[in-house]
Amino acid sequence: MFQILLIILFVLAICVAGGVVFVIFKRKKFRKNLITSSLAKPRSGFVDPIKKLFLGESKAIKEILPHLEEVLLQADVGVKMTATLIDALQAETSIKSAPEAYEFLKKKILDSLTILQKTSVGNPKPNAIFFVGINGTGKTTTIGKLAAAFKSGGKKVLVVGADTFRAAAGDQLKVWAERSGVDFVGGEPEVDPASVVYNGIAAAIARGMDVVMVDTAGRLHTKTSLMEELKKMHRVATKELGHAPDDIWLVLDATTGQNGLNQAKVFGQALPLTGLILTKYDGTAKGGIILSITSELGLPVKYLGEGEGIGDLKPFEPHEFVEELFK
Repeated sequence: MFQILLIILFVLAICVAGGVVFVIFKRKKFRKNLITSSLAKPRSGFVDPIKKLFLGESKAIKEILPHLEEVLLQADVGVKMTATLIDALQAETSIKSAPEAYEFLKKKILDSLTILQKTSVGNPKPNAIFFVGINGTGKTTTIGKLAAAFKSGGKKVLVVGADTFRAAAGDQLKVWAERSGVDFVGGEPEVDPASVVYNGIAAAIARGMDVVMVDTAGRLHTKTSLMEELKKMHRVATKELGHAPDDIWLVLDATTGQNGLNQAKVFGQALPLTGLILTKYDGTAKGGIILSITSELGLPVKYLGEGEGIGDLKPFEPHEFVEELFK
């Protein structure tokens, strides 16, 4: 009887273990499919036409290049990066077939995104990050998502609502802060945002925070007075920290295409940008914009927005990104 009971328990243990493995496998596969599906639209307008050129009917590489140039430009890769990729293909004498050219192009794209990744300077705490950009790019939501991610990683986080001009901007960020369980410092409507930055950083230092994130008002890159206001906020933060902010991340809406590049250039002239966050990347068919912006500005992508959920803002990993995009 005892032996029969042992056999039954053993069989049950195998079934349970198998079920767990199956569930884990399904969950991993599901997550992978989520990443893949989130890049479906960028892939369709950027990589799929490239695949058709190189992996479709057999053609000489010389015949493909003029069509490749057209495809890259249509995908918003930009004139500069398109020329760089075409020139590299023409100069590579070891390529003998179209599939080899395709793999070479894929590697060049990966290299262009990888070489820009930089490590932040190790300044004393708190790590100060400014978020800048025009209206409607998703700065406040991005900060809320990152606050939750940093908090779950064990960081002590404070967010500063220095957008004192947009109605309810501070309230929106405060809700995100409360939801994420992080500290919040804001200001009264229409108060000088530089004073809010000062108060926020002073509070972060006094409370021993690991990270302080500053939300700034959305502003058109063509408004000189508003860009000067950003510079003032940067100066105030630098003085209070004893060093320049660790990072200044420009938040761009990927669906704006080349206009996003124009925005980035002007913001880059006003402030020493250190990275980019591309939101709504899952919504653009012109996925080449990521190459255009990074190559023109020499700035790395830090995070990529691939959906509306709190977990859909993902740290940008060039290798994983290129592998998924070129599937």
